[in-house]
Amino acid sequence: MFKTIKNALKTPEVRKKLIYTVVLIIIFRLGCFITVPGVNSFTLSEAMQSGNGISGLINIISGGAFSRFSIFAMTISPYITASIVIQLLAMVIPALERLAKEGGEEGRQKMNRYTKYLTIVLALIEAAGIYLSYQSSGIFVNPGFLTGFIVVMSLVAGTALLMWLGEQITNKGIGNGISIIIFIGIISSLPSVATTLWNLAFVNGTFATTGLLIALGIIIGAIILVAGVVFVQEAERRVPVQYAKKVVGRKMVGAQNTHIPLKLAMAGVMPVIFASSFMTFPAMILQIFIKDITTATGFWAGVYKFSIATSTSNVPIGYSIANAIIYLLLIVGFTFFYTYATFNPAEVSNNIKKNGGFIPGIRAGKPTTDYLSSIISKLTWFGGFFLALIAILPMLMRFTGLNVAFGGTSILIVVGVALETVQQLESQLVMRHYKGFLD
Repeated sequence: MFKTIKNALKTPEVRKKLIYTVVLIIIFRLGCFITVPGVNSFTLSEAMQSGNGISGLINIISGGAFSRFSIFAMTISPYITASIVIQLLAMVIPALERLAKEGGEEGRQKMNRYTKYLTIVLALIEAAGIYLSYQSSGIFVNPGFLTGFIVVMSLVAGTALLMWLGEQITNKGIGNGISIIIFIGIISSLPSVATTLWNLAFVNGTFATTGLLIALGIIIGAIILVAGVVFVQEAERRVPVQYAKKVVGRKMVGAQNTHIPLKLAMAGVMPVIFASSFMTFPAMILQIFIKDITTATGFWAGVYKFSIATSTSNVPIGYSIANAIIYLLLIVGFTFFYTYATFNPAEVSNNIKKNGGFIPGIRAGKPTTDYLSSIISKLTWFGGFFLALIAILPMLMRFTGLNVAFGGTSILIVVGVALETVQQLESQLVMRHYKGFLD
């Protein structure tokens, strides 16, 4: 990885893209410190510290912007939600499916336009929900329609600006713009992690052996966790495919041996995002329609506590256990859904058959489909339980009394984006190398 970055800095064109990306990242981080107009800075800190687990979850992804109620408080989450919704609609609406698969560059631009429109709509709804949730908390100077309008418009404008920054990084920078913004937001909490570990080893300036051992254990555990995530993200099952000899024009093309790479975690981090959104959705709705839901009692208060148990420890242990079980089942279920939505064994089998290929020892047609389905099923079970284990790890850590800055979901995102970014740099370096060779 370091060699790739070193080579990228030596290549003028790639270096310009890196500098451009860094400038946009600096703009993003500066925006995280610009507070929305109409917010009372004196009561802001206290209100955010007493916030629920959802506030903490959003704050981690936004790089601390939510705790400051900055213009980037909603981060890029409305765009991610809109992208997921458009992808799901493309699976069930034939017109969108044709546009996505057969529309080419024009179709891709139209899908991107639909995603942006939906992003603005979702951002308006989410911004209104945030304002209504904190309207009675005292963080706004003059709560009312005008203040609400300014706050909502500022939050929506911040999300739109982040969407534009991500698009510019994708088109003119090193690529993966939206992912890089999320990546930077998460790793911005690393200084807080270092401070936490330092305070464990040195309590009030006094060296503590027990704290040092705990800090070392956390560091070693984090290294093992990152190594495991990298291994699973990069691991793949290669299904061999052979193609018979055939005549192309006037030439006889010889037999070819290739393979189908099937990833262990083919769905990536998407099932975790789906499941966490599904689990926290009731709490977000209840916050809008029920005042003081955090101190209320009754059925809806129980639903609220169950919903936020994923991201906070301030709930009874029974809610946490039930939440962890449902959360695990949802992640596994969404892993199967997303995997089979992106990989169709029947379609792959038909393509192999049309091109005169076959899997050694497996007959073409339905036997090949069944064979691929069997492999995908086994890989998906493993990938689903791995994602679930990583996702519920922070919930288990909270019972030990340790408060780490981010957990398994964040590590999945950070590692995935880092690997993709390095691959992007390598592909651009290879492209520049071949261009120079041909010239």
